[in-house]
Amino acid sequence: MPKGKKAKGKKVAPAPSVAKKHEAKKVVNPLFEKRPKNYGIGQDIQPKRDLTRFVKWPRYIRLQRQRSILYKRLKVPPAINQFTQALDRQTATQLFKLAHKYRPETKQEKRQRLLARAEQKAAGKGDTPTKRPPVLRAGVNTVTSLVESKKAQLVIIGHDVDPIELVVFLPALCRKMGVPYCIVKGKARLGRLVHRKTCTSVAFTQTNPAISSVNTVFTGFVLIDKGALAKLVEAIKTNYNDRYEEIRRHWGGGIMGPQVHSPHHEAGEGKGQGTGDQALLNCLE
Repeated sequence: MPKGKKAKGKKVAPAPSVAKKHEAKKVVNPLFEKRPKNYGIGQDIQPKRDLTRFVKWPRYIRLQRQRSILYKRLKVPPAINQFTQALDRQTATQLFKLAHKYRPETKQEKRQRLLARAEQKAAGKGDTPTKRPPVLRAGVNTVTSLVESKKAQLVIIGHDVDPIELVVFLPALCRKMGVPYCIVKGKARLGRLVHRKTCTSVAFTQTNPAISSVNTVFTGFVLIDKGALAKLVEAIKTNYNDRYEEIRRHWGGGIMGPQVHSPHHEAGEGKGQGTGDQALLNCLE
């Protein structure tokens, strides 16, 4: 068979020397030598990097982080899990605004009051004891006694009390005695109300008593307080006391870590080793 003729392509003329781009040569200064950095031990300074993982955190920080992880991983019974359901911000702001008016007197205020009373007695005007104004009652023992005697109008409990056993019985006791209660964030904020660092719980026993209608400004102040407390008690009862049966059935925890939800774990890789979360649960079962 005759061979097919090969197609001959057109030859392109080479580009003229004028059209070619002349690359400019980099001028290298012989005085400056190129010294590559050596990041070995005892050599050049290491580059800045995030050292968060290498920090030795204080013991209290390690404990609170480990505690929060355990509360997520393990099954948390309803009696403890209810302390995660704190009062909403808007209601809590109104509650603390009202509670601020009923703060107990400081040591300086008490000293000034007793000094004025002593001066009055020395002047021969008689010793008239001052009437104790209605103030917040603080402390778990005091609040428990007030709830048992049904003298507390409203009980406020901190959500982060440690150990939680100090106040874990208070919601059930308040519900049993028909006293409105709420859980707020947190114990340090309650402590500021009563001039302490922290406080487990505080209670309203009474608002300012009714006075004669001559001083209309002060009477209005009292009526505002009573109305504000009544509104707060109504909202708090709806959120806590009336929902007690629902709250006592709601368990917490059982949230696994990111390793459990990874695609490698779901595919069944590394079955023999197991993750840290699963190993922790197996040890505690």
